[in-house]
Amino acid sequence: MEYRSTQEKAGALRRVRRFVNGLGRSRQCCVCGHSFFRFSRFRGGWKSFSPYLHNVKWTGSDFDNFWCPFCRSHDRERHLMLYFDQLGMWDRLAGAAILHLAPEKHLAARIEACRPSRYVKGDLVPSREGVERVDVTQIPFDDASFDWVICNHVLEHVPDDARALSEIWRVLRPGGRAILQTPFASGLDKSLEDPEITTDEKRIEFYGQEDHVRLYGTDLFDRIRRSGFQLSLLSHAECLPAVDARRYGVNRNEPLFLCVKPASGV
Repeated sequence: MEYRSTQEKAGALRRVRRFVNGLGRSRQCCVCGHSFFRFSRFRGGWKSFSPYLHNVKWTGSDFDNFWCPFCRSHDRERHLMLYFDQLGMWDRLAGAAILHLAPEKHLAARIEACRPSRYVKGDLVPSREGVERVDVTQIPFDDASFDWVICNHVLEHVPDDARALSEIWRVLRPGGRAILQTPFASGLDKSLEDPEITTDEKRIEFYGQEDHVRLYGTDLFDRIRRSGFQLSLLSHAECLPAVDARRYGVNRNEPLFLCVKPASGV
């Protein structure tokens, strides 16, 4: 068989790999339901990341089980969907006003199916139809506008994260909830924010990604609480004891960051 371009050949190879991968049954995507041999790695997997990140026990995405080879869902949205399934959160989204920052495609579709009363999808640089431009440090909505804010792996990209947390607090109604998933290092007491770390190479080495501006330590939890939120860290083992993290391609060490704005608003 002859291919007209290198791109066409690469596409054919991807289809063959996906077909072969689909013959396996050791992994399963909770989004599309396909079973297969393995999820696709992110940048060569966890072994390709720096010794520093290993030493400080970086916790976030599962780099070895990142993309589903069929629907391209990534581990972060799969994990949230599993948490939402187990905790019965989908029912709570029905009729609610929701702000979803940097919205994931598959998670957004599931939320829309819940029929919220208002669903705003926002990103600093919108790349899909139906996504508005929203700067998390200057959210363009009135106080107490939303029942839920979903902010999944966003804060590590934001230079003024205190302002972002303040804005999320402001637009939530009293009693409202925020999901604030953020990678952090359990081996660091204090977040690493070094003004000398400016190159892509150094940010990948110390922060895990070239567009991250810090590596949070466990002081992240106090940062969130200082913003006024009541924070509950719900572990995979606690909430999803019957879910094999490796089979479903999620990081069992990443807890659910469930934040509540007290009903009193203080």
